[in-house]
Amino acid sequence: MPDTLSGPSLAPASGGAARSLVILLHGVGADGDDLIGLAPYFARALPDARFVAPNAPDRCEFSPSGYQWFSIQTPDPAARLAGARRAAALLDRFIDTELARAGLAEDRLALVGFSQGTMMSLFVAPRRARAVAGVLGYSGRLDSPDALAAEARSRPPVVLVHGTEDELLPVRLMAEAARGLEAAGLAVTTHARPGLGHGIDPEGVAIGTAFLAKVLGSQAPERGQSA
Repeated sequence: MPDTLSGPSLAPASGGAARSLVILLHGVGADGDDLIGLAPYFARALPDARFVAPNAPDRCEFSPSGYQWFSIQTPDPAARLAGARRAAALLDRFIDTELARAGLAEDRLALVGFSQGTMMSLFVAPRRARAVAGVLGYSGRLDSPDALAAEARSRPPVVLVHGTEDELLPVRLMAEAARGLEAAGLAVTTHARPGLGHGIDPEGVAIGTAFLAKVLGSQAPERGQSA
């Protein structure tokens, strides 16, 4: 596991300084290039946002050209939790570095995840001492909900989007995630996308864009603050 994370980024479309930060977290077997393609669509509503999509820390066990946040080869919940904790430590440091680079506080940050990236977003965001502006999760799940209920330190708003025909992570996992998050005190909105498999469709992008604009678009930036 590396000491730091890195990946592609997109500067604010406005050409000015970043007034908000969006970190996109990819799924198993992919890399940062997979999700940075969403940034131009989100940027239409957030022209002053910087987007960054780090590669997960480990090479994927079954797709060596891609990456994974933690192993999914074991069904043992304790092993999965330990893997998520290791990746979370790196992701937290990356978040701190990116916030400091932009001179922004957590309330100007949103996390966007897909699949395992959603799992990491839901793992990391509530455990941070200061609440991020919001978490947008596509086609994911909530691992270790009992641990979250005991460890949550902040409670950002969450939007979850999931295809009803997801062949990898059944749509019922979205409802289960919502229940676990709500038990930890987070406000959650869910959107089931009829007929969609394990992916993101245009309506899902529109839903996400509206959420990001709501939590990031109308706030005044806090400059000069590091995490």
